[in-house]
Amino acid sequence: MSPFIEQLTSDQEKEMQRQLDVYRQGVQDIIPTEELAEKIAKSLVTNTPLKVKLGLDPSAPDVHLGHTVVLNKLRQFQENGHTIQLIIGDFTGKIGDPTGKSAARKQLTDEEVKENAKTYFEQFGKVLDMEKVELHYNSKWLSSLSFEDVIGLAGKITVARLLERDDFEERLAYGKSISLHEFFYPLMQGYDSVMLEADIELGGTDQHFNILMGRHYQEKFGKEKQIAILMPLLEGLDGVEKMSKSKKNYIGIDESPTEMYGKSMSIPDPLMSKYFELITDLETIEIAQIKKDLHAGTLHPRDAKMLLARTIVRMYHGEEAAEKAEQQFITIFQKGSLPDDIPTIHWTGKNPESLIQLLVDLHLLTSKSEAKRMIQNGGVRINGEKVEETDLDVSISKEVIIQVGKRKFIKLLG
Repeated sequence: MSPFIEQLTSDQEKEMQRQLDVYRQGVQDIIPTEELAEKIAKSLVTNTPLKVKLGLDPSAPDVHLGHTVVLNKLRQFQENGHTIQLIIGDFTGKIGDPTGKSAARKQLTDEEVKENAKTYFEQFGKVLDMEKVELHYNSKWLSSLSFEDVIGLAGKITVARLLERDDFEERLAYGKSISLHEFFYPLMQGYDSVMLEADIELGGTDQHFNILMGRHYQEKFGKEKQIAILMPLLEGLDGVEKMSKSKKNYIGIDESPTEMYGKSMSIPDPLMSKYFELITDLETIEIAQIKKDLHAGTLHPRDAKMLLARTIVRMYHGEEAAEKAEQQFITIFQKGSLPDDIPTIHWTGKNPESLIQLLVDLHLLTSKSEAKRMIQNGGVRINGEKVEETDLDVSISKEVIIQVGKRKFIKLLG
């Protein structure tokens, strides 16, 4: 038993166990598990907050619920009084993390990095108390390294160890090139942990190799080694692929309450428990009861999903918006009525106008080809009637209600 665990009072032991239970919830892996209790005990005995690190290369600043898996775990640490260290990779971001990539990533400019970082701050504030977050830019220490320092850093790791990375190994096997600078990415991420003396680093399971570099380099520099907490990757609305904007299976945290609620209701039933556990702020005991009731059949999957949808909207838009979004969903989908607050536009353009052009001009769809496909798939209605003709011209005389999919409505007045 560690000396700090031995020093705990009975109340501190209970607090250590409580925190352990919270931090273990939904986690894929903790490396090494036994050291987490030791870290918490040391924090309680010395009354010193743990330093919990998350590194970000701001290359894709549009945050969706998949990103919040790690953010919600950070929030749990923050609520228990620990210090969150967000590292904006303004230096490493110009190199690009090769994780999961079959080719070298595009290097970002200083301007791109700064603009993306600003967007991250705004969106992360919906999950974390940003006033209590330590913000760091790793150019502060990486830019000042001399070439001699870089050689020294490289001398603390073997090429064989770097080639253990699955993506590097795969690219070599298929004869794809690896640029030398890509080898330096995990080295720099590990050095970030040395400079910040992080106690814990969080990331997705795809960051396993990079986060363990932090432990490796802390040991090489004579520092106390950080713990790696790896969170599972969240499947998107298709129930198969990792949530991603490029896969169009995501729920963005900046989306409207009605869009967010409607998308949440399309989450596959088998994934509901995982969503409750990973992306909501419900208490551990509440989530356990929901999972128990679902398994026992005393909670209908539809009711559980409505609770999940309402919780997600409430977290990002507030209780009132969540209730309104739920009522609108019930009105449209359970009662078959039109929503009360359809956006209204006084049409002053061409009349009649082709339906495809209207769908694009009204920003209901992004392109004519997408509009054509939506019509062909039966996803467009005018005044409640399904449209089947892609070459239809729409005459806007008094009132025309155009519906795209299940959640997009616009009322046109002539």
